[in-house]
Amino acid sequence: MAGSSVSPIPVVPAGLSRRAQRFVGVDGIRVPGPNIRRHRDAWIGHGIPAAEIDRAEAFQDRWGGIALPPAPAYEGGPRILNSGCPKGSAAEGWWIPAGSCRVSMAYGFMIGPEGAFGIDAHRWTPLHTSTDGWVESLALAAHAGRWAKTITKITGKAVESLDLGGYEPVPEVQGVTDTWWRGSDSLIALYRGEAVGLDAPQCLEAHVYGGLDEWGLHGG
Repeated sequence: MAGSSVSPIPVVPAGLSRRAQRFVGVDGIRVPGPNIRRHRDAWIGHGIPAAEIDRAEAFQDRWGGIALPPAPAYEGGPRILNSGCPKGSAAEGWWIPAGSCRVSMAYGFMIGPEGAFGIDAHRWTPLHTSTDGWVESLALAAHAGRWAKTITKITGKAVESLDLGGYEPVPEVQGVTDTWWRGSDSLIALYRGEAVGLDAPQCLEAHVYGGLDEWGLHGG
């Protein structure tokens, strides 16, 4: 029915930077997501705490059904942000699905017990302290890639030799394992998640966006 259709234009969640707001509103689309509320009673019957179901529902309300352009790492990140049945235990904590992978992967994307966005690989590896941080990172990568005069990708041990003297962390990406750094005319994205989560140091990756002016460095 026409009245039940979902607008393809996503409602941009509050609290994002202007750069991320533009990214979600212009480059993102919204598709119908699963109605996880209808599973609430069944999940409670399987021993999942109501508070964890509340978290899953809150994620779905904020991000559910939003599809964003691929990330530069992690084989593009989740295809569509969507929640699902919490997984875990009272002893270990509870994790919430954040969306299905674009390709076959050795890990999945999850929201951790403290709300961090990360990957569930050989071990839980938080990438950003929230999904907002993940989206801010996507927005910054898209912006920097558009305006940089040069983009250099560094992998493996060479990443550890990067000199970050004179660089400051970019706070809005809320980096944990992954971080962004802003210098006088360049931005550096450090992707450590696969190296840590898969015990694979060869998966360390850095992207250096050079030749940026003030707009290129910040973009709102």
